[in-house]
Amino acid sequence: MRYFLEIAYNGTRFCGWQKQPNALSVQEKLEDALFMVLRKPTETLGCGRTDTGVHSSQYYVHLNIEDEDLKPEFLHKLNQLVGKDIVVKQLIKVPRNTNARFDAERRKYIYFVSAEKDPFRKETVWHVPQFEQLDRNKMQAVASLIKQHNEFAPFCKTNNDQTTNQCLIFESQWIFTKDGAEYHISANRFLRGMVRLIVGACINAGLGQISLEEIDAALKNQTPLRKSYSVPPQGLFLTEVHYNEALKLK
Repeated sequence: MRYFLEIAYNGTRFCGWQKQPNALSVQEKLEDALFMVLRKPTETLGCGRTDTGVHSSQYYVHLNIEDEDLKPEFLHKLNQLVGKDIVVKQLIKVPRNTNARFDAERRKYIYFVSAEKDPFRKETVWHVPQFEQLDRNKMQAVASLIKQHNEFAPFCKTNNDQTTNQCLIFESQWIFTKDGAEYHISANRFLRGMVRLIVGACINAGLGQISLEEIDAALKNQTPLRKSYSVPPQGLFLTEVHYNEALKLK
């Protein structure tokens, strides 16, 4: 039978979701725990890749488990074994051909920026010392500009394996709070490093280091930005993954 696992994780001490030969990944940690619970190798496929240091408050994984292998204490044991940086929230039976990655219709990320240095949140926000100097209107203008385009080569890291740079953007906006800001973006798919590069462009625009016209021209011509900046990973969270309502992932 095919199941979805809903998990969440603090990505600080991981090289990202996907297994790597010389670094610890969320996938490796989860599969090791599954092996200890089920007493057999169990392959997983995640709903997408997250980079080193990036977090997820909602992440889905599909895997195949025979019903007779599941015991009432399955989730409890799994949570004991995955370590303190991962939580397994629920196990959901889905149709056999359901794919956690390719059946996802929409994903949402939030990037958290802090105006104040906070040692207790250093793993989950990015402190911007020049926060008070940022032009919020310019940052919002860049965010709005993103929604007007559907191809994003200027916001894709080099050496990627993408076959297309097209993405359908559903949401792109800044929300300013009393102690910082949040960048909200949702789309049907994302390119490698895309969100951190977009946030970097917003910050550069807010500091007057690049103009809205330059960003618009780069998007129209699909050319690199004159001044490109990928912000640090710790402020980035994958927060929502949406599937067809028929799956009833609640």
